[in-house]
Amino acid sequence: MDIISTVVSLFNSIVGFFMDIVDYLWANTDALAFIVLAVIIILSAIFVVISEEVVHSAFYLALVFVCVAVVYFFLEAEFIGVVQLMVYVGAITILFAFSIMLTRRTIMLKESDDDE
Repeated sequence: MDIISTVVSLFNSIVGFFMDIVDYLWANTDALAFIVLAVIIILSAIFVVISEEVVHSAFYLALVFVCVAVVYFFLEAEFIGVVQLMVYVGAITILFAFSIMLTRRTIMLKESDDDE
């Protein structure tokens, strides 16, 4: 009987702990949104570095830039956020993507022909 009451007490304390976390996050949705956004930024930045396809790296970089712009919007710096979107995502990343798509395959094909 004592073991069952101990297990039930442990289960109730674990459930209570998770309910406290859910209540805190529900009360602070901006903190939850920032944490999710920070995780997306960090994972995208890691994928920029470790991705073997250069085009994928360019689009992961675009995702990082978009998320940084959203962080600026969270900080109520709308002008900087719009500039981030227009300059970095709209111009630089698309320039990277087009230049990679137009030149990279021909260079890789010529290098692989020389190896054979």
